[in-house]
Amino acid sequence: MAWNEFKRGKRKKPDVQRFEFNLEDNLFKLNWLLRTGRYRHGDYQKFSINDPKFRIIHKACVQDRIVHHAVFRILYPIFDKSFIYDSYSCRINKGTHKAVKRLELFTKKMSRNYRLPCFVLKCDIAKFFNTIDYQILINLIERKIKDIRVMNIIREIIYSYKTVQDKGVPLGNLTSQLFANIYMNEFDQFVKHELKIKKYIRYTDDFVFVYHDEQFLKEINSKSGNFLWNKLKLEFHPKKVSVRRLNQGIDFLGYIIFPYHTVLRTRSKQRMHAKIYKRLIEYNTGRLSRVSFNQTMQSYYGILQHCYGKDQKKIINAIIYNYCNFI
Repeated sequence: MAWNEFKRGKRKKPDVQRFEFNLEDNLFKLNWLLRTGRYRHGDYQKFSINDPKFRIIHKACVQDRIVHHAVFRILYPIFDKSFIYDSYSCRINKGTHKAVKRLELFTKKMSRNYRLPCFVLKCDIAKFFNTIDYQILINLIERKIKDIRVMNIIREIIYSYKTVQDKGVPLGNLTSQLFANIYMNEFDQFVKHELKIKKYIRYTDDFVFVYHDEQFLKEINSKSGNFLWNKLKLEFHPKKVSVRRLNQGIDFLGYIIFPYHTVLRTRSKQRMHAKIYKRLIEYNTGRLSRVSFNQTMQSYYGILQHCYGKDQKKIINAIIYNYCNFI
């Protein structure tokens, strides 16, 4: 049930508690609105975060977020089976770590165990979530969803963002990540069936191509840019598209991949140090529970297990030292 999935980890939130206080009445009302076609998406609460960069988040009310979960439950199993294997964002049994491991494998194979030249084309789309075209997105969803009532609810969610140019999906919506994968799956299929590139990995709007010829990747870059603009109305970020030799280091999803080893990006290490220090202070002053502190340490330890540089070992040792001294 969408409510059960939505409430996990949110039971202490004031808006969730208010909704749960009259849970049965609220769910019955929502069910009636959806069945009769009277459901209308509410406004968003806007706020900003800086993790790792400045982003504006739009938060929907509890009722709307329950609808997002319900729609996600319907759409995910239908569309996920059509996604390529090497699409790693917001999918079950995927994620950043597996994407990085896959890139390590691709570069190792392409370079024949790092003995031959290997190049990586890394691309990023400019203002991706803000430039997703509503009509293109709806057309893609309608290929598989024929139920008129479901499509009306999906349109209500998509157009709830209320932009002037009918473009953009809010970062705060659960559905936005799935919509992004549905949208970019068109490009994934182009890469696989038209460009016939085997070693290609995508995580949301970050993607890489691995090949042994630099000039070939530059040609792929041009063809990819043309497809993205002509079919999806998307453009590359002018400062975030590059072709690099493997031994220069490939910056991807917070890690730098080199032959034989992978390290954390410098900014990622700095953020990790700052967050660990903050959590230690919160724990010492009683603002953070032992369980929460333990979860934080374990999560960072998990991230660092994917790195092999000496600096990563030092960070792991520091975490273990702090963990032993503060627990």
